[in-house]
Amino acid sequence: MEPEVRAGAPFAVRVRASWRDVWQLLATLILLAASAAFVAGGLTEGGGMGGVLFTVFGLAGFALFGTGLVVAGGQMLTRRPVLELDDEGVRRPARWPLPRRAGRTLPWDDVQAIAALRRGVGGTRKGEMDYVVFLRTPELAEMARTWDRPRLVALTMRDVPATAEAVPWCFGVERGWDASLPRIVKEARARRRVPVIDRRTK
Repeated sequence: MEPEVRAGAPFAVRVRASWRDVWQLLATLILLAASAAFVAGGLTEGGGMGGVLFTVFGLAGFALFGTGLVVAGGQMLTRRPVLELDDEGVRRPARWPLPRRAGRTLPWDDVQAIAALRRGVGGTRKGEMDYVVFLRTPELAEMARTWDRPRLVALTMRDVPATAEAVPWCFGVERGWDASLPRIVKEARARRRVPVIDRRTK
């Protein structure tokens, strides 16, 4: 059962921690240890060509996997929201390690409609994914209402000029999110009664 909608309180959507995240961290740690072993082996070899190559590759791997470990670990520990809704509008928080002030906000006055879309093919490895799109213009809302479903994929694609303005406020509702698309729509409408265009199945 989903929690009760509370219009006055901010609503944040986060990605649940999973075993996949843990395994990715462990894999990065193993690669980091392997890079350190390369550096140690290169230093042991001395100044020969093999030793220099071992050291260079080891240092490159250490920098690459060390950065990956810090970013992945920081994202797991900070658990910044991927989407926030409050009385002011819709917020796309900046991902760690970017500063929080780098996030963007779409005021409710600029939201003309909310579109619920579905993209993908059922029965395949990737399957289907639902999207919630906060539409900023009447033209985009009209497209969401009238376009055929196959064409609505354009609202989720940055390289289509006619719909590029929708992409910054398009959110793919991933399986790991702690809120479903219907819950997100309910929370949004509790703050502003904007029209909802549900095109997931029609």
